[in-house]
Formats: sequence, C-alpha cells, structure tokens
Amino acid sequence: MKAMIFAAGLGTRLKPLTDTMPKALVPIAGKSLLQHNLEKLASQGFDEIVINIHHFSDQIRDFLNQHNNFGLTIYLSDESEELLDTGGGIKKAEQWLNDEPFLVHNVDILSNADLKGLYEQHCLNDALATLLVSNRKTARYLLFDQNKVLKGWINKSNGETKSPYPNFEADEYSPYAFSGIHILSPSIFTAMKEYPLRFPIMDFYLKEAVKYTIKGSIADNLKMVDVGKFDSLNDAEYFFNKEINSNHY
Repeated sequence: MKAMIFAAGLGTRLKPLTDTMPKALVPIAGKSLLQHNLEKLASQGFDEIVINIHHFSDQIRDFLNQHNNFGLTIYLSDESEELLDTGGGIKKAEQWLNDEPFLVHNVDILSNADLKGLYEQHCLNDALATLLVSNRKTARYLLFDQNKVLKGWINKSNGETKSPYPNFEADEYSPYAFSGIHILSPSIFTAMKEYPLRFPIMDFYLKEAVKYTIKGSIADNLKMVDVGKFDSLNDAEYFFNKEINSNHY
C-alpha cells in the first residue's frame, strides 16, 4: 500500500526548534515525528511512501539515508523551489501515486488510528476521498449528512461557513473534526487537472464535494495529538507515552 507524508512545511509555530531543523525531525519521546509516522505506516502495511520536502530538505534526505529508509521504498517530492500547499503537494506527487488508492498523513499528527482499516474501508466505497474525522473539540469542523458525505465546513468561533451547495444551512449537518489523515483514490488527479500548482486540499474538497463523493470515516475511539505548536511538545511526549505507546502505536 502507498502513502504520502506532508513534511514540507516551515513549522513556524514550532520556532525556535524549526530555525535549525525541519518540523519532520522534531523529536518526540526519543524519535522524530517522521520516524514515528514511518514506523506506524510500516506496521500497518504501507511500504511505498512519498514524502514532500522543502524546509531543511537536506536534513531529511540525510536522516533517511542514515536509517536506510527504514526498510521502505521512499520517494522524495522536492518542493525546494516553492511550497505547493497540501493540494499542490499531492498533485506534484502524481507520478508515484496514480495507480491505486493512497493514504495522506500530516507529519505532525500522532494517533492510534487504524490506518489499514481506514484504507480498506475506502476501497469498499465509491468515494473520491475518505477523511478520518472524530468528535474532537476544535473551532473548525467539517459538516456531513446522514450518509457521512461531506457537505460543508464551519468555523464555530466566528460562524463562517463554506459549502458548494446553494442555500446551505450548517445546522442541518453533523460536525466532525478532521484528523489530518485521509485516503484518496487515484482518480483525484483527473479531478485536480485544472487546478493551479499551489492550492490547499481542503479548498479542493469543499469546492468539488458537489461533483464527487467525499466521505467521512468517524473514529469513535480516536486518540491523537497535533504537534503543531512549541507549547504542545510536552503534551505530545506525555500523550505518546501514556496513550499511544501503551496501546502499541
């Protein structure tokens, strides 16, 4: 099975650590975020991994070489010249991902998610994408109908909504928080064909949901941490050791 890890970001919220290293190599519980995610993917049957790189990209290359790619087949999608955002990053990696469904995973997410199960679930439905979501408390939510089909988005802190549907009423749908983990069908590259080089994948979902089926997979027992801010590092260490590692991450 194939996967892509988003590791190209500048990691500005993790400064000053990311003044000297990429976010992907920030250590948590004795291992880098990248290593945690590669080992998790490998343990669940993913053996071909695309990693996009930009910030301190040579450090990521050296790290992978030092560890013999952790026994995986790894392709580096080099965005050194320009960051392409999440949608553009996927589009650039088409050459490695266009022949079967593939998982996409943010490098700064640690979780107990059943990635293989999510992949298998996606393969049984007719969706362009399957997004792992949960009831986690946050400000921004994806909105799904009773069939778990994406219909829109809401920022509950200010009431802003987005949807490709006219006369959209957010309170008619169920809100779930996105985990930063999703499975995509290779037909997504055809759907992205007319998109620019740089665009966010969530904007793509919220525009194309009217034409393509984008589903949510609700993880009732999902435990995760987003290692996106400097003050989240201690929480991540505790979370990994107590919640993830104890449950055979």
